[in-house]
Amino acid sequence: MSHIELVSIDPCTGEAIWTGTPGNVAAAIAAARAALPGWALASLDDRIAVVRAFKAVVTDRADAFARLIATETGKPLWETKTEVASVAAKVDISITAQAERAGSRTGEVAGVRQVLRHKPHGVLAVLGPYNFPAHLPNGHIVPALLAGNSIVFKPSELTPAVADFMADCWAAAGLPPGVLKIVHGGGDTGRTLAAGDIDGLLFTGSAGVGGALARQFADSPGKILALEMGGNNPLVVWDTDPATLDAVAALVVQSAYLSAGQRCTCARRLIVPDGSEGPLLDRVTALIDRIIVGAPFDEPQPFMGPVIANHAADGLLAGAALLADKGARVIRPLTRHREDRPFLSPALYDVTGLSGLPDAELFGPFLQVIRVADWDAAIAAANATQFGLSAGLIGGDAALYDRFWAASRAGVVNWNRPTNGAASNAPFGGIGLSGNHRPSAYYAADYTAWPVASLEADAPEGGIATGLRA
Repeated sequence: MSHIELVSIDPCTGEAIWTGTPGNVAAAIAAARAALPGWALASLDDRIAVVRAFKAVVTDRADAFARLIATETGKPLWETKTEVASVAAKVDISITAQAERAGSRTGEVAGVRQVLRHKPHGVLAVLGPYNFPAHLPNGHIVPALLAGNSIVFKPSELTPAVADFMADCWAAAGLPPGVLKIVHGGGDTGRTLAAGDIDGLLFTGSAGVGGALARQFADSPGKILALEMGGNNPLVVWDTDPATLDAVAALVVQSAYLSAGQRCTCARRLIVPDGSEGPLLDRVTALIDRIIVGAPFDEPQPFMGPVIANHAADGLLAGAALLADKGARVIRPLTRHREDRPFLSPALYDVTGLSGLPDAELFGPFLQVIRVADWDAAIAAANATQFGLSAGLIGGDAALYDRFWAASRAGVVNWNRPTNGAASNAPFGGIGLSGNHRPSAYYAADYTAWPVASLEADAPEGGIATGLRA
C-alpha cells in the first residue's frame, strides 16, 4: 500500500474528506500525448456530443456536486449550487464561442479561395484554483477539449476531491481515456508539469505563481501561456443619490465579502469622497454586522463561510495587523470566530493617507477605505496598483461613468453593479499583474486553438509574367 501524502480537509470541521498521493506527471503527460491524435482528428460534431453529454451528467449529479464543493471549500450550499450551474452552462457558451472565434471561414481574395481553420495546440496543462475548483478550471477545459486538445489537469491541492468528481463526470460522458488526466500534488507537482512535454499551460491563480510561470516559459515562446491572476480591485462610490444609499451599501458588501472575499474580482479598496462618507459607511457597517458567517449546510444559510484553510486565515490576520501597525483606523476588525478553524469576520479598515501600504491582494473578507478630495484623486487612487482585473463605479451619471471607464486600467469595469459580477458570455481577464492579455471565459477559444490561414485552388494555377529571359 502506497504512503498517503495528500489530505484534503473540510475547513469547517477539520476532518479529512480525501486522501491520495502525488501524481506521476510524466505518466499523465504521456497518456495525454498518446490520446491526442484520436481526439484531435475526431470531428467537431463528435467532440461537441461529448461535451454536451458532460453537461447532462453534471446536471444529473448537480446536488452531489454542489454538496462536495461546499464540503471541500466551506462555501455556502446556495453558492456552490450556482457554481455547478455555471459548469453546465459553460458548455453551450463554449460551443458558440468556438464557432464564432475558432471556427472555419471561407472567402475569396483576388479570385483565389481563402480559408481560415484552427488547430489544437496539443497537450495542454491546466492549473486550477481552490476558490472555484470546478467552474474556473472547467472554463479552460471545455474550450480546450472542443478545440481538440488533450489535457493534464492539476487542481489545487486544497480541492482534489472536486477534481476527481469532475473527471468522473467526463468519463461518464464518454470522453476517451487519456484525453483528460488528473495529476494531484502541490507546488512541486505544478512546476514539474509546467516544465514537462506540454504544448501550453492555462492558469488561474495568484500573481506570484503566474509570474513564476511566465519566467519559466520565457525560453519557450512556442508554448501558449494563458494567465488569469488576482486583483487589488478599486470600487469608487461617487455622486450617489441619498435615497439609494441602502442599495449602494448592498453593492459594496457584495463586492467585498461574497465568497468570504475569495474571488479575484472582489473589491479590495473602497474609494469615497472625504467628508461625506459617513452615511455610506454607517449603512455598510450595519450590513456587516448582520452578515451570517457559518458552515455550508447551516440553516438559515450563511452569507459566507470560512476562508479555505487555517494558513490562509493566519496570513489574512497578519496582513490586517500590518495595516493596523501602519496606522489604519479599524472600523470593523478582522477577527477569528474559532481559534482552530478559518472562520473570519468581515473587516473594514480606513487606510487614508497611510504610506508604504502593500499593493497586495488580501484574498479574504477585507476591505480598505480610502477617502479622497476630488474626482481626479479618486481615479489616481483607483489606478494606484500594478493589478488590473476589475474596477467599479457606483453612482454618477453616464458621463461620469464614461470618464471612469476611459481612465480605468482593468479588464472588467462595472457601473452600479458589484465588482465581482461578470458574464460567462463575455471575455474575462485583466492586465498588469492580473493577466497576460489572454482573457478567458468567452475568449478562451482564442488561446485553446491556433489559426491556420490558407490560399487554395483545386488545380495548379500560376505563371511568371516578369523577369524571365526570352
